[in-house]
Amino acid sequence: MSEQDRPDERVPVQRGDTGEAIGVRKGMFGANNGGDTTGYGRLVRTVRLPGESVRPYGGWFDEVADELEGALEEQGLVPSNAIEKTVVDRGQLTFHIAREHLPRVARTLRDDPALRFELCTGVSGVHYPGDKGRELHAVYHMRSITHARVIRLEVTAPDADPHVPSVVDVYPANNWHEREVYDFFGLVFDGHPALTRIMMPDDWQGFPQRKDYPLGGIPVEYKGAQIPSPDQRRSYS
Repeated sequence: MSEQDRPDERVPVQRGDTGEAIGVRKGMFGANNGGDTTGYGRLVRTVRLPGESVRPYGGWFDEVADELEGALEEQGLVPSNAIEKTVVDRGQLTFHIAREHLPRVARTLRDDPALRFELCTGVSGVHYPGDKGRELHAVYHMRSITHARVIRLEVTAPDADPHVPSVVDVYPANNWHEREVYDFFGLVFDGHPALTRIMMPDDWQGFPQRKDYPLGGIPVEYKGAQIPSPDQRRSYS
């Protein structure tokens, strides 16, 4: 097959709409209970999540979306109940999934011959305190080796009910990734075979990568010098 006969697999650069503003960030990292040592203490910007995209998504994105929706419908599931929105932003395709339907969607992505996302390369946690009712996000990075494609799944949970179904039964390699997100963000993965801390000590209080976690800490000795904890360092703001 010549180069010009190959199907166009280029990734589209379409973005969603203007999205939803969920807060304002001050400084580089939004720290508000300690000195900003980055030099960007006066930076102020809106935290905005990308909005839902409209068809056509472009490239192979429409093919994947059509196949996923059709496969879910064949299973007796209304696609709109499982897929809350589809976002194309910065050349990436993300399906926002209702958390109760996450295992079924993941299994469908893995097993459907036209999708065949055999590999989940991990799950990342995100904490948006201003995203009321869905403060905790879990983002799954899915790769199809068969079709050489990459997509993402995203689910949310409120701070008051930080529970998301585990997908370890579908993607066993996610075991340690889910433990890490639990350890740092407090997301509880229901059905995980051994959900324990993986980085922090078992008796550690709180979840260190949440935005509401105190910036303070303990001094650290490094090459004979005593490095103060973050909340005691010089502020450049």
